Amino acid sequence: MATRVDDCIFCKIISNKAPSEKIYEDEYVTCIKDINPASTHHYLILPNKHIRNAKELRQQDAEIYEKICSTVNVVMQKQGLDPEATLTGFHWPPFNTVHHLHLHVISPICNMTFMNSLMFKPDSYWFVSINYVRNYLQSHS
Repeated sequence: MATRVDDCIFCKIISNKAPSEKIYEDEYVTCIKDINPASTHHYLILPNKHIRNAKELRQQDAEIYEKICSTVNVVMQKQGLDPEATLTGFHWPPFNTVHHLHLHVISPICNMTFMNSLMFKPDSYWFVSINYVRNYLQSHS
């Protein structure tokens, strides 16, 4: 699973070649604090395998995708987040700033600024849910 891209900042973070504040990692995923948080808690769950974005997920990535999604519960429990006040989702291409798949976990939603609430607006053209990506993966494989 050690597929990496040399110029990808998230690949460098995963392989400990760039600094970050990791809060969880296993053989499939790494979770870090976002360096530009949208709320009090803002984490990114990264697959350890380089996948450019959600549109590039393929059927062979289904298992890693489910690992990314199940890590949300680990992060929420570890950080003491209220599920009712937590937002998760992916920026949908071309609206990515880092070209390595990452799932945002943001909490509490009520602490987001107006601009952040627009940037992370659920079910918009630029920010989509876990289920949206799961359905896309299933229909485009």
